[in-house]
Parts: sequence; C-alpha cells; structure tokens
Amino acid sequence: MREMRIAVIIASTRQGRFGPTVAGWFAEQARKHFQVDLIDLAQAGLPAMLQDDEPAEVAALGSRLAAADGFVIVTPEYNHSFPAPLKTALDWYFEEWHAKPVSFVAYGRESGGLMAVAQLRQICIELRAVPIREIVALPNYWELFTAEGAWPRPYAVCDEAVKTMLDRLGWWAQILRNGRTES
Repeated sequence: MREMRIAVIIASTRQGRFGPTVAGWFAEQARKHFQVDLIDLAQAGLPAMLQDDEPAEVAALGSRLAAADGFVIVTPEYNHSFPAPLKTALDWYFEEWHAKPVSFVAYGRESGGLMAVAQLRQICIELRAVPIREIVALPNYWELFTAEGAWPRPYAVCDEAVKTMLDRLGWWAQILRNGRTES
C-alpha cells in the first residue's frame, strides 16, 4: 500500500506573509509521517473568479488535490476570517475534497486563528471533506520566536499539538482512504 499523501496548503498570498514560515515548519514535522505536497496558493495562479472553462492552472492544482489522502490548511486570521484566495481555491474544486480529512494550522492574534478555522470547518463539511477536531492554533505567533529569530521556540506548546494532530490526521486518512477504495 502506498504511503499516505498529505497536501499542506498555504492560504495567505499577501506580501510579507508569515504562512510559508509556518508551513515550512509544519511540513518538516509532517514528513516524518507522510509524503507531503506543499501547495502555495500565491504560486498556484488560480483565477480569482470561477469560469465555465477550466484553466490549466486549475487542472494542475486539481490533480495535486485529488492525489492527496488528506489536507492541512495553513491559514492566518484576517478580520475574524480566512483569506479570500483560499475561498477561491476551495470553490474551484469539489470531488477532490470528498471523504478526505482536513486539519488546520492557524495563526493570528489572541484567537490564534480559531475564528477562521470555525468558518473553514463549515465549508469543508459542505465539500464532503471531514474536518478533524485536532488542529494547531498559534495565538500571538510572533511571541514564538527566539531572541535570535528562530521559529518556533524550543519546547513551544505547538510542538505537542502538531504531534497529536498528525497522529489523528493519519488515522482518519487511513480510514477514509479505505472507505473510498471499498465503495
């Protein structure tokens, strides 16, 4: 049986964004358990508006999403929500999300991105994906840097949250992959 494949999606496309830092750290942890496809929406080239025809960029990202056994969305929280390019990416696809687990690594101010995650869970359910309970939330993420600028600080609470989330994500990915294969 092939190794589990997880797509890690960087949701922010803003200039000077923190998403690639968080996603790089998370992907390093995830590679200990899964084959990881790191998808940066800033480089995906998706059209901002849905169209009747499928542009080549949409088809290319669609095949990567379809190949995944599960997803982790790395998202900031902007104004109590998630970035618009992520909503566009979610809306372009449907079957690619079906019966696959989704978790989140969220960052922001005091809430750590939890309000963005709450909204994303609802959308994932509509796409017939399975949002899992375990996530990584990074409140006031800038405080997780060391004085030298390394991220995250050694023994940051996010280290244990990542381990728990990856264990549960792997369990769900296996169960749902078996279900998709059998039916």
